[in-house]
Amino acid sequence: MTTARRPGLRARLTAPARTVWAKHDRGTDGWLPLWRHMEDSAAVAGLLWDTWLPRNIRALISSALPEGERDGRRIAVWLAGVHDIGKATPAFACQVDQLADRMRDAGLEMRSAKALGPDRRIAPHGLAGQALLGEWLRERHGWTVKQAGQFTVVVGGHHGVPPEHGQIAALQRHGHLLRSPGPSRETWQRVQGELLDACAEEYRVRDRLDAWRDVRLPQTAQVLLTSLVIVADWIASNADLFPYFPQDAARSGEERVAAAWRGLDLPAPWAPEEPTEDAQQLIATRFGLPDGAKARPVQEAAVELARSMGGPGLMVIEAPMGEGKTEAALAVAETFAALSGAGGVFFALPTMATGNAMFPRLLDWIDRLPSTKDAQHSVLLAHSKAALNERFADLVRDSAQQIVAVDLDAPRNPRIASGELVAHAWLRGRKKAMLSSFVAGTIDQLLFAGLKSRHLAMRHLAVAGKVVVIDEAHAYDTYMSVYLDRVLAWLGAYGVPVVVLSATLPARRRRELVEAYAGAAGAPEAFAAVADATAYPVLTAVRHGASPVMRTPGVSGRGTDVVLEPFDDDMDVLTERLADELEGGGCALVVRNTVKRVLETAKALRARFGDGNVTVAHSCFVDVDRAAKDADLLTRFGPPGTAQGRPSGPHIVVASQVAEQSLDVDFDLLVTDLCPVDLLLQRMGRLHRHQRGADQQDRPERLRRARCLVTGADWDAEVPVPVRGSVAVYGAYALLRSAAALLPYFGQGEARPVRLPDDISPLIQAAYADDAEEPAGWADALADARERHDGHRADQAERASVFRLGEVGAAGKPLFGWVAAGVGDTDDTPAGRAQVRDSRENLEVVVVRRRDDGTLTTLPWLAPDRHGNALGGLDLPLDQVPTRRAARAAASCGLRLPMQFSYADVMERAIAELEELYVPAWQVKDSHWLSGQLILALDEHCQTHLAGFSLSYSESDGLEVTRD
Repeated sequence: MTTARRPGLRARLTAPARTVWAKHDRGTDGWLPLWRHMEDSAAVAGLLWDTWLPRNIRALISSALPEGERDGRRIAVWLAGVHDIGKATPAFACQVDQLADRMRDAGLEMRSAKALGPDRRIAPHGLAGQALLGEWLRERHGWTVKQAGQFTVVVGGHHGVPPEHGQIAALQRHGHLLRSPGPSRETWQRVQGELLDACAEEYRVRDRLDAWRDVRLPQTAQVLLTSLVIVADWIASNADLFPYFPQDAARSGEERVAAAWRGLDLPAPWAPEEPTEDAQQLIATRFGLPDGAKARPVQEAAVELARSMGGPGLMVIEAPMGEGKTEAALAVAETFAALSGAGGVFFALPTMATGNAMFPRLLDWIDRLPSTKDAQHSVLLAHSKAALNERFADLVRDSAQQIVAVDLDAPRNPRIASGELVAHAWLRGRKKAMLSSFVAGTIDQLLFAGLKSRHLAMRHLAVAGKVVVIDEAHAYDTYMSVYLDRVLAWLGAYGVPVVVLSATLPARRRRELVEAYAGAAGAPEAFAAVADATAYPVLTAVRHGASPVMRTPGVSGRGTDVVLEPFDDDMDVLTERLADELEGGGCALVVRNTVKRVLETAKALRARFGDGNVTVAHSCFVDVDRAAKDADLLTRFGPPGTAQGRPSGPHIVVASQVAEQSLDVDFDLLVTDLCPVDLLLQRMGRLHRHQRGADQQDRPERLRRARCLVTGADWDAEVPVPVRGSVAVYGAYALLRSAAALLPYFGQGEARPVRLPDDISPLIQAAYADDAEEPAGWADALADARERHDGHRADQAERASVFRLGEVGAAGKPLFGWVAAGVGDTDDTPAGRAQVRDSRENLEVVVVRRRDDGTLTTLPWLAPDRHGNALGGLDLPLDQVPTRRAARAAASCGLRLPMQFSYADVMERAIAELEELYVPAWQVKDSHWLSGQLILALDEHCQTHLAGFSLSYSESDGLEVTRD
């Protein structure tokens, strides 16, 4: 936006006001006057508004303002300009003696910091600024306290926590912290007024204040204005971009800002136009379908529904495994982004492993978008171990830049070609990274938006400007759902487009998700229909404040009939059965509910089939081994045409729940422990997943019929008795409801198989509906299990609600106390994730090998990197920082210790023992891979003892834990 040149703040101020300082560097003694930082911040806010904020964010901020986006920009720039007015107070200014003396010489008397004592903490400069701006609006412009509060809270909250009412009242009782009593009080008041008057004139808001007085600013707009001011302040406070006096070159304010902005070089938001292709063409071009291939009915219907909604909203896509839900979601995201003005996409997944798998798919989709061809866009892999992902690490390396103001007279030298993706250096760290335009990451990053925590406004800005895709929606328990539903309520209020994906979503949960987003409006009967719908596949769509609509597309045509058989939980019986089934070759998947059962099963099967014919996969592998396991499974057992080395003879993969999600693997036979029916169906999705010849003729003859053996329970009892480990993981009620839903299929052979996808919805609803039928004789067992189940869910909901963000408040209600009684800072660490997941805090360690002579190395079997450099057996010296290659290789061997180490007494003992291997040389700035990590050293035989347990690790089997 081009404006006439203004005189600047300095020209509007008297000498005393020009002495007020805002920034000081104790190392160089450099400093910035407040007027200069005000100008810098306001200018940055204007540039952010014009070139960086997505269109939907600008529209939402401006929605309640008389002149729309013209007023929105004015308010954003003005609030950024005045955000540090609280530094023009004795409580702040007294902190640096020589700068305070300059102010005293100009008539601004103040006591020393020591004399003011701990009372200074009552007036942090954000709260002080809120008070001063509020007073100015009331006394100079006739605003009421409530009218002012919805704007001044932006100033009060610019350090991440909007003030609480008690803090506001406390400051009112300590007026000497805002203005020194005595003769200089009037000087303080005059200077504060000068600064605020100057900003009102300079940023063209004085003539708008009367029009804004009656505005009722939505709380969503208050949050976004706060976050915008925070971003502007962070950029303007970077001394490499905005140097301090006297080091700054002699140049105008405009030149200073231009040099900084060019040096920062923030990528613009994504700005797609609504696709003009029909759904078939859209899917084909965006995902590189081969000639002759067509979009699947679910994909086509999802695109058409998105286009018919009249604007962005929430869409729930329920369809079978392998029907292309991911592609449907991304196609819908492009349409939603064009309709809403969203500037990016966040794809939220259950785990780091699924996030890693999605990241390259997201990048490939972005590369095919016409709207990304001529502009740079920022991308992010959002989880705590993203730096170990090779694809993301490449982007970070290729995007390297120094964030520093540039010489405006020097020729432009673009650091990266237009149209490419960048992992921008400034968009790093837990507070800023999610501001990248395209993000794949764990669901935790979304749930954090519902957790009362410091800088929550930044998390809201990050998601409010994107289309949000939530994958595997069935995978989130009651505790996580408490946060997810509250986040959906805020996303609905923001008008954020959301796409929810699941193959196995209970109808009740579908209704809860839709109602959370839509809010209280809408026809009750329409929401009741959402819960009653039994069609499958099904698409459900709703806009905020409206009633939902549903569509029932067909499926792609190929289905699978799965014969179910209850099977004894006996290792010898299982071994003999698999020997019979695999006599002519074939690949079987055995899914166990605990790692202990995985390892016990693998040991028994290897004794019969040999080590080379049994593969183990579970969560207790070091990170690099876990990634290699997933890659190996995809390579050998993936789709025909892409898989290589599928075993021709008998082979068995024994896995935990890691086989359930986001792995496109295909087996001839499935054996699974009893589990909740939605997860059982996910496991069935790995059985005959792909066509192998006409009528599966390329499979071994006796395995051409899909069969699933369900074990992990005593089926001979009057009421099935699940094994203890499964009950500990899932609870008895979910297992019994699953067994009851499956009972009509057991022992029926080909007369009554589970027909996929037709039976998916009936099975889900039979297991989760409140009025589901009970098998004869099960009533007492189910009632007892239900009581415990309901108690556990109520406990989860109650505990989750303690730190859950409140509901969206009425328009005009200030955000005071928005995150009161919160958790403070939070991030993607084990402790942070435990706040939004109902799990104990896990111990994470870095696993290394200790030689007999006491020296340390990386694990010996690590494969070379892609350049052929050795990673296994590299020395990790104790007297200096290891080489970057060795340190990164060691860090790639992170391991989350199992539940045994999450109990308080065991964890305390384990940490004490692990800290005995403390390496001072690694705790330095240049050792970011290993600094602060707990190191678990295995002996030459890959064994050790920890907190009363024996630990054994192998590349093939991962971690095995037994009591000493």
